[in-house]
Amino acid sequence: MKTIGLAALLAASTTLMSTSAYAVTEISWWHAMTGANNEVVETLSKEFNESQSDYKVVPVFKGTYPETLNAGIAAFRARQAPDIIQVFDAGTGVMMGAEEAVKPVADILSMGGQTFDKSKYLGGIVSYYSKPDGTMLSFPYNSSSPILYYNKDAFEKAGLDVNNPPKTWNEVWDAAKKIKESGAAPCGFTSTWLTWIQTENFAAWNNQQWGTNENGIASLDVDLKINSPVFVEHFQNLADLAKDGTFKYGGRTSEAKNLFLSGECAMMTESSGGLGDVVKSGMNYGTGQLPYIADAEGAPQNTIPGGASLWVFGGKEDEKYKGIAAFFEFLSQTPIQARLHQVSGYLPVTMAAYEETKKSGFYEKNPGREIPIQQMMGKAPTENSKGVRLPNLPQVRDILNEEFEKMLAGNQTAQQALDNAVERGNAAIDQALGN
Repeated sequence: MKTIGLAALLAASTTLMSTSAYAVTEISWWHAMTGANNEVVETLSKEFNESQSDYKVVPVFKGTYPETLNAGIAAFRARQAPDIIQVFDAGTGVMMGAEEAVKPVADILSMGGQTFDKSKYLGGIVSYYSKPDGTMLSFPYNSSSPILYYNKDAFEKAGLDVNNPPKTWNEVWDAAKKIKESGAAPCGFTSTWLTWIQTENFAAWNNQQWGTNENGIASLDVDLKINSPVFVEHFQNLADLAKDGTFKYGGRTSEAKNLFLSGECAMMTESSGGLGDVVKSGMNYGTGQLPYIADAEGAPQNTIPGGASLWVFGGKEDEKYKGIAAFFEFLSQTPIQARLHQVSGYLPVTMAAYEETKKSGFYEKNPGREIPIQQMMGKAPTENSKGVRLPNLPQVRDILNEEFEKMLAGNQTAQQALDNAVERGNAAIDQALGN
């Protein structure tokens, strides 16, 4: 057997020490982005990794928003939590309720030698992801507002004004019927996220009460109020239009987007963050503000943020947190935020990115692209429009979806669906609170 010489041993030892000293710290990022938005995630991670040599962000797709949240919870329980997880708006209350499992992003930024200044961020967004004392708990990555998309070619075939999309829900119903009857498209209207868009944002945009205690913002002890006449009428209209396919249901989250992209449905309410896939499709499309009820007092009021934020799990090494701070600082850069907004349709997180986009003339060249921001920032929020927060909002949304699906299948009226949703939803909230 050969004996390894001292010089060789020292050389090997030096090499190991050198490799260890310059090892790249990997940061895992679990996310739920698909299609064009997944490409954005991959590009941002690659650009950050190439901008420095100390850290490497590794994005991992984990399924839909609810699937990603559930995967993160399971991984935490198994002590295998990722470093960063993208959690949708409905999961905010869940994550806040598990505060011991996460590390506030304000603390992480401090560890990276940065100071969190909430005045730099869009107010409606940062407040949604902060504690009552103003401490930001998660990093607002992809915030969105629901808007109306419409197929201009189908509008023209149906004899509708391609430059004047419907502004009220009654106008939407009328346009949908004309599209269906004229044969311009098999389906007049569809919607993604019936819970977020047609229930939570419907309430805020029309200044209607969704639940007690400011919809859970003031206190998580909430009684749902979504079986009032204004909600019943709205959902009965959807149920009636579904009977002959004028309205078509696509699924509980963003599945209905495919009905619009395929040309089957000529109008769609969807997140502003869905813009990337619409642009990529090559469709001759237009956008408009989220429709409102014409006779609702104060309407239109303001929309509430959707999309998701980035949460950081606790129990990691300081070096990981320094890397995460560097990544968040990278994402906050004005050119990055401006590009993310312009490419994806999500709202710019920082005021500087919004002003930069405005100054560049982007909104003049791209009419309608400022709509999501104007919807969210146009009016100061009321008690009905600050947002929605529950300790188990994903579960309550599932309950609502079950009742909506029975209604759309013709098995119950809107009144029955919403009465059931309120009864079951309130019971689930009480159980989550231990009442």
